[in-house]
Amino acid sequence: MAFGIKRPELNAWKAAVKRGEIAFLTHYWLDERFPHATTVTKVGCSDLNKLIKWGEKYGIPAKYIDNRSGYPHFDLLGERQKEIMKKENQLEQLKRFEEVNE
Repeated sequence: MAFGIKRPELNAWKAAVKRGEIAFLTHYWLDERFPHATTVTKVGCSDLNKLIKWGEKYGIPAKYIDNRSGYPHFDLLGERQKEIMKKENQLEQLKRFEEVNE
């Protein structure tokens, strides 16, 4: 279940993905399969080659691309999420959800 984002934020992410940009969207998320995770970051891009290369940079195989929604993306969780978001200068998204204290 996703929550904690506003419709304009979601729409901006979708538009960026459709334009072929690497776009980040973090929101609260609860899933019993991942009890340690309270947020997820979706890293999306409609240019699959660009998204695959982005994933390879962080050791994320293309098989983890979720393309069911029409907005291809990787889901980042937990410590890996924090590590990657820091490298991508996207910590503000996590700070908003109190996932980091930097």
